Formats: sequence, structure tokens, C-alpha cells
Amino acid sequence: MIKRGKPTKNGQVKLTFTVPADQPLGGISLVGDFNNWDPYAHPMQRKDNGTYQVSLTVPSQQPIRFRYLADGGVWFDDADADHHDEHGGRINPVLRQDLAGEGIPAPVM
Repeated sequence: MIKRGKPTKNGQVKLTFTVPADQPLGGISLVGDFNNWDPYAHPMQRKDNGTYQVSLTVPSQQPIRFRYLADGGVWFDDADADHHDEHGGRINPVLRQDLAGEGIPAPVM
């Protein structure tokens, strides 16, 4: 699950990534182009309910590419990403008011 915050006045958005408890056991890191794919930059914290979670702040107008990396070199993607390809997921930090003419509003948080 990916939760998008509201853009700040300085053009930043807080994104919170949550991985369900049924994913691979052990440590999980959020990696992507925002941290040069460094598995040590954004380790996820295990919550009391068994989920893993991490938040980061990124520029609101720049899409990011990301994947999860679990212990043992297990890569996996988030089904909630806006787009998937052979490089993982991509997310737009802010949903556009008019996405491909469909009038999809930005999420309310």
C-alpha cells in the first residue's frame, strides 16, 4: 500500500510505503532511483501488526521508480504502483487532476 501526503508549499510530498505481513520474512528495504538503489538507505520498520513501513519525502512533480528488496536478495514489487515494467514500479507522488482526460482527482488524505 502506498499513501500519498498532500504537497507542501515547497513542492515536496511525503510517501508512506507499507508491505503486508505475509511478504518475505526478515528485513525489507525500499530502493529506487530516489536513493540510487541503495538497500541501506531506506530500511523498512516492522510494526506491531507484522507489516513493514517506511516514509520518505520526494519532489511532488517527479515520478519515482522503486522496488522492495528482502533478505536473501528477494526483489518484489508493490501492486499499488501507478505503473509496472521490467524495472519495477513507478509512482507519481501527486495524482494529476486530469489524468489522460479522465478527470481523476488527487487523493484526499
